[in-house]
Amino acid sequence: MPPHHTASTNGLAGAAMLLGVLGLSTSVFFIGGLSGGIGLILGIIALTTAKRTGIGRGKALTGVVTSAIAIVVSALVAVFFVWYADKTQDSP
Repeated sequence: MPPHHTASTNGLAGAAMLLGVLGLSTSVFFIGGLSGGIGLILGIIALTTAKRTGIGRGKALTGVVTSAIAIVVSALVAVFFVWYADKTQDSP
C-alpha cells in the first residue's frame, strides 16, 4: 500500500487571491473596496506564513496586488461620483 501523501496548502493565500480578484472585478461598485481591504489583510498574513513555510507565496502576492488595486480603483470611483454629483447639481 503506497504511503498517503497530503499536500500542504496556504488557505489564507487562496482566500486573499479570491477576494482580491473579486474586489478588483467589483471595484466600480463600492463593495470592491471592502473585499479588497479584507483580501489585503489576508494577503499580508499569508505572505508572512509563506515566508515561514514556503507555500503559497505566489497566491498571497497576487492577493495583495489585486486587493491594493481594487482599493485604489474603488476610491477613485468614489471620488469621481462625488465630483460628478457636485458638477451636475442645480445651483439656485
